[in-house]
Amino acid sequence: MEYKSEKKICQNCKKDFVIEPEDFKFYEKMKVPAPTFCPECRMIRRMSFRNARTVYKRKAIGADSEVFSFFSKNSPFIIYEQNHWWSGDWDAMKEGKSYDFSISFFEQLKKLMLKIPWPSGYNLQSVNSYYCNNVVDLKNCYLLFNSGFSESCAYGVEILKSNEIFDSTKVVGSELSYELTDCEKCSRVFFSQDCVGSSEVYFSKNLVNCHDCFGCINLRHKQYCVFNEQYTKGKYEEFIKEINFGSYETVEKMKEKSMNHYLNFPFRYVHGQNNNNVNGDYLDHSKNTHYSFFCREMENCKFCQLILFQPGKDSYDITVAGGELCYEIEEGGGYGVKFSWLVSPKNLKTRQVHISDIEYSMECFDSSHLFGCVGLKNKSYCILNKQYTKEEYEGLIPKIIKHMNDMPYIDKKERVYKYGEFFPSELSPFSYNETLAQEYFPLMKTEALDQGYKWKEKEERNYIIDIKNKNIPDDVKDVKENIIGRVIECEHKGKCSEQCTEAFKIIESEFKFYKRMNLPLPHLCPSCRHFNRIKKRNPLKLWYRKCMKEGCDNEFETSYAPDRPEIVYCEKCYQQEVY
Repeated sequence: MEYKSEKKICQNCKKDFVIEPEDFKFYEKMKVPAPTFCPECRMIRRMSFRNARTVYKRKAIGADSEVFSFFSKNSPFIIYEQNHWWSGDWDAMKEGKSYDFSISFFEQLKKLMLKIPWPSGYNLQSVNSYYCNNVVDLKNCYLLFNSGFSESCAYGVEILKSNEIFDSTKVVGSELSYELTDCEKCSRVFFSQDCVGSSEVYFSKNLVNCHDCFGCINLRHKQYCVFNEQYTKGKYEEFIKEINFGSYETVEKMKEKSMNHYLNFPFRYVHGQNNNNVNGDYLDHSKNTHYSFFCREMENCKFCQLILFQPGKDSYDITVAGGELCYEIEEGGGYGVKFSWLVSPKNLKTRQVHISDIEYSMECFDSSHLFGCVGLKNKSYCILNKQYTKEEYEGLIPKIIKHMNDMPYIDKKERVYKYGEFFPSELSPFSYNETLAQEYFPLMKTEALDQGYKWKEKEERNYIIDIKNKNIPDDVKDVKENIIGRVIECEHKGKCSEQCTEAFKIIESEFKFYKRMNLPLPHLCPSCRHFNRIKKRNPLKLWYRKCMKEGCDNEFETSYAPDRPEIVYCEKCYQQEVY
């Protein structure tokens, strides 16, 4: 069958979007209809199910004391302590029900969600890393999220295979570094972004295999450079000795000076390395992948985001996921998985995935041939947590799909959910401002409620402040060990839109790291620091633009909006300038 491009109107945002011939071919292969939400609205809908960093202390079944959980104490869900959830001491099949053709599928699934226990969090195979979530195989880590295989790290997101990394976002294979964003294979790199294979670097951006550099941008295989000017070894060392890195005031001035310096140089229209035929941004080691962001090891994929732990192949619309022939999944992976959330292997280290042919399921592991199930492990041929034979299962699924189309779920904003759409956001256990959606597509409370999302009111915090923000010592040399564990006022004082916790503490390993590396104490709480790093990244959007080098007519899609101040070059012009 020959397909043509087709323009659609998103039933959510009411904007036009185009379905290309290759998209129709994929949908045919997956045996699903074309989507009725545009790519961005589909992405936000999936992200509204991902509580990435919002955590609470609460009671949980199977725990003697309060646990660290991404479910608040007011959540209507049954919460088990995570080890108790994994234990085998309970059976999710007991709540299995026969399919009811008198009510919509999603109404039945919603009822099942409230009857099945949910784990308090996801912290697997970790040692002394209690205050972390959505993590695997950590040791001596604190407040790490969506991270794995790392040791002695704190206050980070997407930290992978690293040691002693503090206050950073998306760092791979690095060590002894602070305030990094999107860096790989770095050592002793500080206050820097988009650096690879570099060491002893400060306040720099987009360096590859550079050493002993300060305030630089776009350098390759360089050493002893200051604001892109070549120094001798002796002159460089004299310059570094004059900088008091332990002073908060000095560091803030250097950050601003470096940012202004960057604007004098061209920016490559896209971020990433070792790619072939890709578009989107922040892609690494991928090929034939389009309109995707913050992904690694992707092949023949489209509309994907934040893929870090598992590779993706021949898949569309997957977020924090991976797998092959997958479509519309969030926090999952496997083979032939569709419209599912939290369906992934228990052991991410081995990358052995025993998950296949699953649809519209949640919180299921090491299973196959499930439809509309919640909380199952090592099961096959189940619908709404009820066991069927292979023949019964295969006979019932087409009838359910027809019923989903004949009696669709309609949410309170009149959006229609037939077979082929991801879960309605109304089914998410989380409020919009608890989720990943708020980080990349922030809304005010009134906006979120108007769009049909839930909103979590700020919990009252009755901190007794030990140290006012204005009284934090400027220089780390003046900080005494008795600061450990004391309550420090956040500079924002809860008046920002960054999920400010209003106060924070310094832990022992953090204090020792600052002293050892001669770094000043932060003035913001970990949440505000995280949002500051997120702001350094480009948005998950693309614009058509023309290369800004005089005489070049090349056009491209880029995440640099046209009204931004950066000088943006095409690939060819950038390579001529930088390499």
